[in-house]
Amino acid sequence: MTKFGRVFARTLLAICFTSVATSTVIADEAEGLRIATERKARNSGWEDTVASTTMVLRDTRGKESERELRVYTLERADEGDKSLTVFDSPADVKGAAFLSFSNTLTPDDQWMYLPKVKRVKRIASQNKSGPFMSSEFAYEDMASFELEKYTFNYLRDDEFDGQSVFVVEQTPVDKFSGYSKQLAFIDQEHYRLLKMDFFDKKGDLLKTLILDDYELYLDQYWRPHTSEMFNEQTGKSTAMFINEIEFKTGLKDSDLDKDSLKRAR
Repeated sequence: MTKFGRVFARTLLAICFTSVATSTVIADEAEGLRIATERKARNSGWEDTVASTTMVLRDTRGKESERELRVYTLERADEGDKSLTVFDSPADVKGAAFLSFSNTLTPDDQWMYLPKVKRVKRIASQNKSGPFMSSEFAYEDMASFELEKYTFNYLRDDEFDGQSVFVVEQTPVDKFSGYSKQLAFIDQEHYRLLKMDFFDKKGDLLKTLILDDYELYLDQYWRPHTSEMFNEQTGKSTAMFINEIEFKTGLKDSDLDKDSLKRAR
């Protein structure tokens, strides 16, 4: 083979390897988006929910404190969902309320009302990685799952809690997110999120969310009655238990606006 022939052969081989590597990356990204899209599609059309919930905060020694709250959620077809969280007990948080407008193309809008100061405070975008009411959930964790908030990459098939799952890496597009990436473990039968690993800006594992005790509503919508967030770096955790949940109660946009924060009881 001539020198030219050898150079041409090496070049052609390099192009082939590059094409294969590129197609593999594109395929992984396409599969990640497909799984995420199917996950979103299977949880669409429920209109609204009202849930009675117990929040349990655990410190590093396992000491617990409980809070009772109500969560009102309104589905929006072309935008992110709205939610209003109202705290009923104990006395030191009674009357506190949190309002979240999830957006698809712009940062989420979030406000907090604290009755002790009788003031509505807007949560700045750069502060949404902060703790929600001293829990291990961040403000950004309280927003709805929207496809436009992430880029996706399918990593592998795996098993979790005896179920076959897809493992999908999702990377937040918001520069103010407290996470560099998240790993979603999604069951292959119903496309329910079973586990989520959250990585901090340094790339270290920060938190793990486990969702359990799923129940089916209206023959279509799965809801986890137990959601536990474990802080892998501090040893603290927060659990959310749904006691009761109703679907299609007739909530309107006007029921979840800034004025609703102050009138929430």
